[in-house]
Amino acid sequence: MQDPADLPPPPALPATLPLRDGRRVTVREILPEDKEALQAAIGHMSTDSRYTRFMGTVRDLPDTMLEAATHPVPEREFALVAVAAEGSGESIIGGARYASAAGSDTCEFAIAIVDGWQGQGLAPRLMETLVAAAEAHGFRCMEGYVLSTNAPMRGLAKRLGFQESQVPGDATVRMVRRVLGQGHEAAPG
Repeated sequence: MQDPADLPPPPALPATLPLRDGRRVTVREILPEDKEALQAAIGHMSTDSRYTRFMGTVRDLPDTMLEAATHPVPEREFALVAVAAEGSGESIIGGARYASAAGSDTCEFAIAIVDGWQGQGLAPRLMETLVAAAEAHGFRCMEGYVLSTNAPMRGLAKRLGFQESQVPGDATVRMVRRVLGQGHEAAPG
């Protein structure tokens, strides 16, 4: 892995992003105190959206997963949330993260958007921020596992320069993979 001192800084966060429908969200790193809001976001996702994200039937995250999700290991993990103003507070409406094995220069990503916020241009912005953070932290490759039926994510990955391949022995899942640090122009669409 490259020396992080030789790399550009990660994207400036928090950042306020306008969405296609005019709503604005703030993207920031996840915080330890986000556990309850993260659990609520999972609860606001449809059964299909939870299945697409977790590749299984998930209703709530167990405490151990919530703890791990809200306490990323700095050298190996990075997690973002998108939050929207709600009354006097905020609610998590999406998130993206990457994780790697110790000493690896490859990280695996995951992303989820609450149903009412899908289709507004948030997923590409989260992925672009995640890719930039992974590059800034010295990772050389990012990959993810995507359900074969998840055409929107497969299309987004392609537009962001990820190459898709079959997962041996599992026709229901595709792997998307991108070499980092080489720059990329997003394809139109």
